[in-house]
Amino acid sequence: MYVLSASNQRVSVELLGKDKIQDKLSRFKELNSASISYLGVSTPGEPAEIRASVPNLRELDLTGNLISDWKDVGTICIRVLVLNSTGINWSQVEILEHSLPVIEELHLMGNKISSIEPTSSSTVQGFASLRLLNLEDNCLTEWNEILKLSQLKSLEQLYLNKNKLNSIFYPDKNKIQELFGNQESCEENYLLFQNLRCLLLGSNEISDLASIDSLNSFPKLIDIRLSDNPIADPGRGGLPRFALIARLAKVEMLNGSEISARERKESEIRYVRLVMSKLLDNPEEINRLHPRLVELKNFYGIEDERPSVGVAGPQKMASGLLSITLKCVAPSVGEKLPLTKKLPATTTVGKLKALCENFFKLKSLKLKLFLQEEGSPLPMLLDDEMSSLMDIGIGNESTIIVDEES
Repeated sequence: MYVLSASNQRVSVELLGKDKIQDKLSRFKELNSASISYLGVSTPGEPAEIRASVPNLRELDLTGNLISDWKDVGTICIRVLVLNSTGINWSQVEILEHSLPVIEELHLMGNKISSIEPTSSSTVQGFASLRLLNLEDNCLTEWNEILKLSQLKSLEQLYLNKNKLNSIFYPDKNKIQELFGNQESCEENYLLFQNLRCLLLGSNEISDLASIDSLNSFPKLIDIRLSDNPIADPGRGGLPRFALIARLAKVEMLNGSEISARERKESEIRYVRLVMSKLLDNPEEINRLHPRLVELKNFYGIEDERPSVGVAGPQKMASGLLSITLKCVAPSVGEKLPLTKKLPATTTVGKLKALCENFFKLKSLKLKLFLQEEGSPLPMLLDDEMSSLMDIGIGNESTIIVDEES
């Protein structure tokens, strides 16, 4: 064949590999993906015939055909169904369950779903094979609606990013009875969300500590997203990453970043020291607001005392010193080598700024300090000049970024 070039000249074009491609496509039993779009297909024929013809087919594009019955779609054997931005409501979703009993992934993003209304029970039944349910970017506001999904026994991943949830909880026996009545499946030893491993809650409106602590009650939950919620945003009075890790005992993945054994240990120790420095004289308040504190203190052998510096001999002084790495990135002074200093845990942020001015010869600049945390995409601004390293919860071998104000 020929095509015309930009200068209107004929350029010959030769199709290479035509025979090889035709040979591959002719071996139906080896195909794992195919497209039969806009070919007027209206029925799948006999199920056994499809299975015999293309036993390894995993992806099939049926765009623009004439199939009109969901049972026919089920016959073709769909495992993953994407119905994003289609305007579907939950009643229609439950109709699908009867036609697609083997579905494993269901994506329902952007459908303005505000409620989950089971048709035959107070909780969603069926969907025995459903492992992933994606309800991102909808209008869900009440956690009670989400609890209606709690008896999907195969559910491992639940995506709820970009909704309007303001709190979450894991109900006790009394609350289960109140919500679900006397259903047989809600027997005494029944666990809600019994196989849920991944729960994405990013970009909601969660703002309370109780919601965070309730995540420890989910039996198998190890992967959680909480980013862009008030409770997980230090800029809005929320918790920094280390405090979230310390409060979430079983979590292995937080906001898409894996929690290493070292990060967990450092986060938990730092968290204990921070809480003890602020609530040491009010044990009842500690137990109410920090339910893991006693457990963590006992685990790490941390005593009920503030670090002592300079008044009880060399040993006590050493125990109150923190090894801190300072990295200067101020653009106006060029590259400088990092410095590691041993500083008292009582050093305030304001005092540290003054020390950095001397260390890096930056007296003509107004400085900003940031704590660089492992696993966190952005460093945390240290803006309270009266807070000490101990108050902030900064631990040994931490890294602080020194920058200039723009």
